[in-house]
Amino acid sequence: MGRSRVVITGLGGLCGLGTSVREIWAAMRAGRSSIGEITTAPLHELKVRIGAEIKELPEHGLEKKRLVTMDRYSLIAILAAGEALAQAGLKIDENNASRIGASVGTGIFGAETVEENYRGLFIEGRSRANVFAVPRIMPGAPAGQVSMEHGLRGPVFGVTSACASSNHAIAIAADQLRLGRADVMVAGGTDAPLSYGVLKGWEALRALARETCRPFSADRDGLVIGEGAGMAVLETYEHATARGATILAELAGSGMSADATDIVAPTVEGPAAAMRACLADAGLKPEDVDYVNAHGTGTKANDEIETAAIRRVFGAHADRLSVSSTKSMHAHCMGASGALEMIACVMAIREGLVPPTANYREKDAACDLDVTPNVARERKVRAAISNGFAFGGTNAVLAFRAA
Repeated sequence: MGRSRVVITGLGGLCGLGTSVREIWAAMRAGRSSIGEITTAPLHELKVRIGAEIKELPEHGLEKKRLVTMDRYSLIAILAAGEALAQAGLKIDENNASRIGASVGTGIFGAETVEENYRGLFIEGRSRANVFAVPRIMPGAPAGQVSMEHGLRGPVFGVTSACASSNHAIAIAADQLRLGRADVMVAGGTDAPLSYGVLKGWEALRALARETCRPFSADRDGLVIGEGAGMAVLETYEHATARGATILAELAGSGMSADATDIVAPTVEGPAAAMRACLADAGLKPEDVDYVNAHGTGTKANDEIETAAIRRVFGAHADRLSVSSTKSMHAHCMGASGALEMIACVMAIREGLVPPTANYREKDAACDLDVTPNVARERKVRAAISNGFAFGGTNAVLAFRAA
């Protein structure tokens, strides 16, 4: 007996591109970048003041007594999960709540809360921290808040592996389904890192772009930080069809690896191993894949190494792949990036349209892939993979295919 197929029946998301999947995908289709000057957070004396922020959250109706218990990254996770569950048409009640869980990745922590408390204690002279500081900050908070808001009583946990967090969270959620621990999992990632302290840390790494994010372009000069959340409703194929759900795509497989070399410098071998493992898990040959949503941060080292890894895995077929980095539009949303890129992969499969790499200006001989510059391209996408490579040398790759 083969393993259970895992399918996607709902998607939800918020980021600088929009506060729904419909808005996010419309911006991606148009090649519209949301990167600009940060206006909603106090940045003090930061040198780099650009990012991709959610300018205004949608109406959510959450009571103030709930809001005071959560950081911004938990709130946007709740909103993304709500959209995904609504699209899935899943009614949660006492009969099924214990079979529905949540797996939410995050790469940072409750940055908004840390910032508020440090400023209060060290600058404003307060004598104590916010009473909810710890439960708001902890990396598992978004998963817990999603479960409480939506009544999910199955397996619920947070996942943190820097920029690979979403992909790890989604892969582990699929494992829960295949192991029989749940029938449905809400899975994805969230991060709200546009705070002074976090950006000051990235500034010290000298990895931030001065103007915008230009992945794979010869004149790229760094990454841009953004905020966002993305969620998917994952179900076993049997469960989804039994309730008559619309299947958006299949989560065909996943692959994970570690570089085991350097805390920040990536290797070719680690990402290549994760991509190979993903293809094997999904039962896909390299030539079955039409689109790669690249990790594509816009740093010189990442883009060259990812190009080399893709060529190592796909061989001659690498020249026939459509490749793009949607971080050029929604920026690097840390633990949420993989979830937003999942949305791009699913919609590319459904609409036969490859989202572009925005802001691309100059070819780079060291990044000699078909990076689909600036304008979306019509192409039948039978299968797509999404790359997530993180500080710490942790790599996670997901494969999607038409259902």
